[in-house]
Formats: sequence, structure tokens, C-alpha cells
Amino acid sequence: MSKPSLLVLYGSQTGTAQDAAQRIARQAQRRRLQVRVLPLDNYNVANLISESLVVFVCSTTGQGDPPDNMTGFWRFVLKKSLPVGSLSRLDCAILGLGDSSYPKFNYVAKKLHKRLLQLGACMLLPAGLADDQHDLGSDAVTDPWLTSFWEKVFALYPSLSDVIPLREDEPLPPTYTFHFLDDVEEKTDDRLRTPTEQTAPSQSHPFPARLVSNRRVTDMSHFQDVRHIEFDVTGSSIEFAAGDVVMMRPCNTPEDVQQFCQLLRLDPEAMFTLRATDNTAVQARLPQPCTVRHLVESYLDIAAVPRRSFFELLSTFATNEMEQQKLVEFSSAAGQDELHSYCNRPRRTALEVLADFPHTTAVVKVDYLLDLFPEIQPRSFSIASSLQAHPHRLQVLVAVVHYKTKMCKPRRGLCSTWLASLDPAQGEVHVPQWVKKGSLKFPKEKDTPVIMVGPGTGVAPFRAALQERMADGKNANVLFFGCRSESKDFYFRSEWEAMMKTAHLTLFTAFSRDQEEKVYVQDQLRENAELLWDLIANRRACFYIAGNAKQMPTSVCDALKEVFQQKGGVSSEDASQMLATMERTGRFQSETWS
Repeated sequence: MSKPSLLVLYGSQTGTAQDAAQRIARQAQRRRLQVRVLPLDNYNVANLISESLVVFVCSTTGQGDPPDNMTGFWRFVLKKSLPVGSLSRLDCAILGLGDSSYPKFNYVAKKLHKRLLQLGACMLLPAGLADDQHDLGSDAVTDPWLTSFWEKVFALYPSLSDVIPLREDEPLPPTYTFHFLDDVEEKTDDRLRTPTEQTAPSQSHPFPARLVSNRRVTDMSHFQDVRHIEFDVTGSSIEFAAGDVVMMRPCNTPEDVQQFCQLLRLDPEAMFTLRATDNTAVQARLPQPCTVRHLVESYLDIAAVPRRSFFELLSTFATNEMEQQKLVEFSSAAGQDELHSYCNRPRRTALEVLADFPHTTAVVKVDYLLDLFPEIQPRSFSIASSLQAHPHRLQVLVAVVHYKTKMCKPRRGLCSTWLASLDPAQGEVHVPQWVKKGSLKFPKEKDTPVIMVGPGTGVAPFRAALQERMADGKNANVLFFGCRSESKDFYFRSEWEAMMKTAHLTLFTAFSRDQEEKVYVQDQLRENAELLWDLIANRRACFYIAGNAKQMPTSVCDALKEVFQQKGGVSSEDASQMLATMERTGRFQSETWS
């Protein structure tokens, strides 16, 4: 058999699957194979029948959904009309990246594996099902899976054994080269211009929404800063319903941008154009020409905890022996415990790593910046308002992430900190954004009651739902809200009270720290078992959960099953079955985040 060319296709929501796909591509390049790497939706899926060797790398989002950049591929490959055996010439492998704290762990990879087998593809090895919850993260599965994958490929193509691979310390060519410009007239920044054509805003064409207000809604004495933020979306053609989410891409702080440019000895005002070293398209989100400042501020994810691939590439530049040894150790399978202690546990950022390896940082070539640093990923926020109650407005409820590790400097969430820093009183501020369908769907029937469990900022989508349902005359609404203290973080209190006065809402609250014994939303569910059973068993109510994915969803489900047992007189097994049936028929829905 001749030498194969490898195609690596990925579906990635937060960049992890993309990083794994690029890692496989680098391993292929070192083995001197021809390789292409593409998001699944950028690939013409009809060409699969003529491919010989493909690796699919895919993550799972939400409640077992495919990532945004593989939805088109997913719809196509699941078509019942595709002939059985149509992929009989294809040798392939699937690497799934998941998180076992979610119920549908690696659902997309498992389903894709099954579907490709139905279509006649030959699987070189069982699907790799990596788990982010493992102490060593997804690498605990990915490392041995990749070793097995290459063994299978070499067995299939014996001629590869004759090829002398590139050494691990030899840098591969950069994906792009930078061409700096001497005299460029300052271009007007067209990134924030309102699009003239009336297309719905999207990731490639976000709408620059004007920030109207940015208000702290927790008491100043409370440890958590939570913001209620409002945007004006007039003229955007943005439409949304309760349960939908808004996507925003944050910027790095001016201090981080300045430090980065100093460490790499870059002039932030210098302008450049990018050229791809092969036939890769230049990043559409970067203007041509572009300033170094714009690249670092809006594109390079320098404030994220770097992945192992960052250390692998950095080690190939190192000339200082001590630094090189450490970087090589962090890149190796044996050094993953060390890397986790150095990087992941204290949440050390890529920028801080550069500062820790000054000799290596000083010799990093600018051409490799887009290989070293991933793109800043968009963040999603549940929309907390309805267009029926607030026309031309979009509101969110944002908890500002801020916590301590062993690092001297507190850790801060990039997007929440950036949003909290924006002040419309200091001048007009625009935030590019677009809207996505969420996983929560509310009943159209007027008489179907809804029970919503939304502790903390999990209440955001339910505020949107209540505003929408009130406008439609749907009054059978029950909300279980939980927070720490009635006086410090009881979001939207006056609104709930107004809804209760007009009989649009039944509210139950759990203030966990206002008494000696902690009280949570699941305790309030048990307290109101009679009402819940009546609504669910007799009035076909729909039940919703939104909030933190840690213990809350499981505790709420356990409480609900207890209600079924206690008031419905069913066994533990039957209670679990009832809940599973509700989930299957859309009467039980959850949207949780970690």
C-alpha cells in the first residue's frame, strides 16, 4: 500500500477538540504524512466516500448535542436515506472528548461511532472516550489511544516504517507567516460598524450591541459581584425566545496586552498581514492588515490555562538547558502530574508561563503566535429578558468569576471581568454578540403549568420565560429560587413580588445561609411535595432546572423522585422511570454549566 494522506475532522465548542485534532496533525507531520485538519462543517461530507484514512475528534455539548461547527455534518450523516455500505472504503477512528459529570457523557462520539459502522466504515480501534473529570484530564485516555492509533496505521501501511520521522525537538513550520508593514495609513475600524444587510447576526458577523446599563445586583458586603447587564439590539434583526443564549467574545485586559508585548518584544502599534504557509485560509476574524495590539487584545487567548500542546511547541524553541528540560518534562506523558501541579491546579495562565520561562520567551518567533495560542472562544450566557417585556433590549445576569489559588494574584474569569469593567457612563460601549437557540423549550399550551428550579444566576432563563408567559397570559408558573441570603443576593426580588401580587407566579425561596441549618432548593421541593405531585401527575406540568452542574441537579432529581414515591406511592425504580419518561418527552429539561 502507498503512503496514505490523513484527514483530521473535528467538532469543537470550546477549543479542546480542535487542540486534540491539531495535536494528531502534528504527530502525522512528524511522521512525514500529508495531513489536512478541518472543522467538520468546513468539509464537504460527500467527499468522505473517497477518503482512505480519517480521524474524527468530537466533543459533546449541552444535553448530548454536537458542537456548533459540526451541526451540518451531523444532520447529513444521520440521514436515513444514506446507503448502507457507502463508506466501505474508509478506514477511520473516533476520539471523543467529554465530561462524565454530565449525564450524556461523550454521547456524540458514541453515536457517530455507531453510525459510521452502519455506513460500512472500518474502525481501526475502539472509540477513545476521554474524560475531563480524570485527574490528568482528557490526556489520560488520549495518550494511550493515540499510541494504539499509530500502531494500527503502521500495520495497515507497512511502508511508513521506512520513513525517518522528524525529531520531537525540531519545530514544525508555522501555519502562518507575519509580514510587517512600514507605512500604512490608519484604517478605520470597521469591526463595530452595524452591518447594512439585514442578515441575522452570527459568529462570523456579530452585532455590535450598545451597552445600556451595567448594574451590580448583589449587596456590596456580599463576596460575589453579580451584574445585571442590558444591551440595545435595535436594528440588529436579533430575535430570541425564553431559553435562548447570547454569545460574546471577551477581550484581554490592557495590562495583560502590555505585558505580553513587553515579554515578546513586540510593538503593539506595528501592522502586519498574515500569509498561510500552505493552502489554509487566513483567519477571517483578523482584519488585513492588523495591528499587534488588536491581535493580542481580541484574538490570542493569553489569559487561559495553557494546554499541553503549548508546552510541546514552546520546548522546540528553548535554547536555555534548564528551561528546555522543564518544558520537555511538561510535554511528556510522564510529566502530566507535574504539569497539573504547575499549571492546572493553580490555574496559571499562558502569560504567566511565558514570564516563568524568560529565555525561551525571548526567542519565540512571531510567526508561531497563532500556533502557540488558541483563539479566544466565545462565552454563552442565558438571556434573562423577553423582547415582549423589553423590546429592542437583551439582558443577562453575570456572576463575576474571582477566586484565590496558591498564585499571589487572584484568578479572574476573562469574560465576566471584562463585562463588569465596561461602563457606559464613560462613553458609548459596543459589545459584538449573536444569539443561539438554547436547550430549554417552554410549552406553547396555555394551561400547561411550568415548575422552574433556578438557584443563583440559574434563574436568568426563567426570568425570560416568566416575562414571555405573562405577556401570553400563561399564569400557571412555579419558581423555586435559592441563594445565600435574602438581603444580599436575592435577584429580581421586586419583580417576583409584583408577579405574585397579580397571581402570575407562585414562588418558593431557599436562603441557605440565613439560618443555622442550611436550606436549599431541593429541601423546598420536598416541603411542597403535594403541590408538585398534583401539577406533574394531574396537570401534566413541565419541570425545568438551570444552574451550576456540580451537586444541585442531582440533588433536585433525587428530591423529585422522593416526591413521586411519597405522593404517588410508587417504588424507587418506578420513580426513576417516571423521571426518565418526562425527560424523553420534553417534560423534564435542564441546562447546567460547570
